[in-house]
Amino acid sequence: MKVFVTRIIPEEGINLLKEAGCIVNQYDGKVELTQQQLIDECKRSDALLHAGTNKIDESFLNTCKHLKVISLLSVGYEKVDIQAATKLGIPVGNTPGVLSNATADTAFLLMLAVSRKAFYLHKKIAKAEWGFYEPTANLGIELNDKTLGIFGLGKIGFELARKCKAAFNMNLIYHNRNSNPIAEKELGAVKVSFEELLQRSDVLSLHCALTAETEGLFDKNAFQKMKPSSIFINTGRGKLHNEKDLLFALQNELIWGAGLDVTNPEPMAKDNPLLDMPNVAILPHIGSQTIEARTAMSIIAAQNVLAALRGEPLPYPVV
Repeated sequence: MKVFVTRIIPEEGINLLKEAGCIVNQYDGKVELTQQQLIDECKRSDALLHAGTNKIDESFLNTCKHLKVISLLSVGYEKVDIQAATKLGIPVGNTPGVLSNATADTAFLLMLAVSRKAFYLHKKIAKAEWGFYEPTANLGIELNDKTLGIFGLGKIGFELARKCKAAFNMNLIYHNRNSNPIAEKELGAVKVSFEELLQRSDVLSLHCALTAETEGLFDKNAFQKMKPSSIFINTGRGKLHNEKDLLFALQNELIWGAGLDVTNPEPMAKDNPLLDMPNVAILPHIGSQTIEARTAMSIIAAQNVLAALRGEPLPYPVV
């Protein structure tokens, strides 16, 4: 069986495939594959292990309906037309759980960096602007005993809540479709309405999937309901927020600051005004970018491929 891998991934996953007798073809280029290139590679393959940004849409799936599995090196699966894949009988897998700690750490990092204007002040050193001491200049805010609001309290949100509770004794509120009894019992988290989440959060962190319902949900209307002293954090997907509205909210002091590991669009333009704002911290989508997380992701992605090639149910199916 031939497996096409759209990126160089940790060798642990590749070794699993090779030990099972698979012929592995890894794309090692530094430029995104065109859609036609991806199709051409998949026509010569039995399985796709996908880590790129190419859309796996209905057109692609109909052209490559022979594929026995599409295994994603990610938790998010918005790039795949799941309905079309299901109709064609192509199982789709992802890598849940193993990147929860790494992504929660990134949200925690951004929350702290924004609260102390860390990225902006670091730039001042590089510009030789660390000079005259002004006691009231560039003041940050403390997080102790503040309220953390989480939109989408799943595994990643739970890990962030746990860290914030332990480090800063933060009060925890969340908004989900369903309740999270474990978070309520272990962390004292309280489920609230979306409106109350916006109004009460000192830090609001997004950890939900990107769907038709959540795309662009955090817009000017949402930011207007938040505290002027609040911090907005997004480590989920860039399309969860409207970036022009976020800039407006920051410029007009509807909110105090923002930390982003994901942007809309990606990559962000180097002249984006958000990059120069004192109370904004932006990272280039590094949520799962640790040795531990990426290794585990490669293993899970390989396990999904091997299960499908054996005709077995995927251990980590999207649906």
